[in-house]
Amino acid sequence: MKSLNCMIVDDEPIARAILVRYCQQLPYINVVAEAGNALEAKSFLQNQEKSIDLIFLDINMPVLDGLSFLKTLRYPPDVIFTTAYREYALDAFDLSAADYLLKPISLERFLVAVDKVLAKRNSSEPVEPATAASASVQEAYLFIKADGKIFRVLFDEILYAEASGNYTRIEMMTQTLLPGISFSAFEEQLPGTQFIRVHRSFLINKAKISHIEGNRVFIGEKEIPIGQHYKEEFLQKLGML
Repeated sequence: MKSLNCMIVDDEPIARAILVRYCQQLPYINVVAEAGNALEAKSFLQNQEKSIDLIFLDINMPVLDGLSFLKTLRYPPDVIFTTAYREYALDAFDLSAADYLLKPISLERFLVAVDKVLAKRNSSEPVEPATAASASVQEAYLFIKADGKIFRVLFDEILYAEASGNYTRIEMMTQTLLPGISFSAFEEQLPGTQFIRVHRSFLINKAKISHIEGNRVFIGEKEIPIGQHYKEEFLQKLGML
């Protein structure tokens, strides 16, 4: 396993010490730098930015907060936000954070966050031709009956689904289907790891999310409300809580 060079940015010495101790438990994590504020981190990264693979980044810091700091990086590495404040989760997701850890951070939750970074990096590695060929044969799909026809629908082609009385409106990349199937019945046919209920009337493909803003999730130009009772579970499934 390739080692990850990481940097810890937090204005609390105790918080930095805890993260250093956690990192020392993993032989593939190298802590190469610590910073007490974003400006110190910025100074270090000025010439070293591409050599850092991962930053553990606090949000509430003096002078320049973690969210603003991340926006200044030309080549941002993977980032795991660390904070005592839950309300910044959506902003962190907008910046493509790998994870969002709430203080006090347990070792178990820390390991989960690091595993997400490793999984992301492994999935971006080139796939051997034989593996790619076999994967194409195993594409997930289901059959949907609509307008007197039976359609073979790939899960990856579905953008979102919307409840419409006794029907379910299925918005896809190339067409819209309106099968005579209840919303809950349709949801049961989908893989829960890929599709998330964000509202009593909306189910989305998380791979198609363009961004989240407040209590709205956007898939392309489509604005979908996030229901109050679904918000926390939604963020958990995205790995943001």
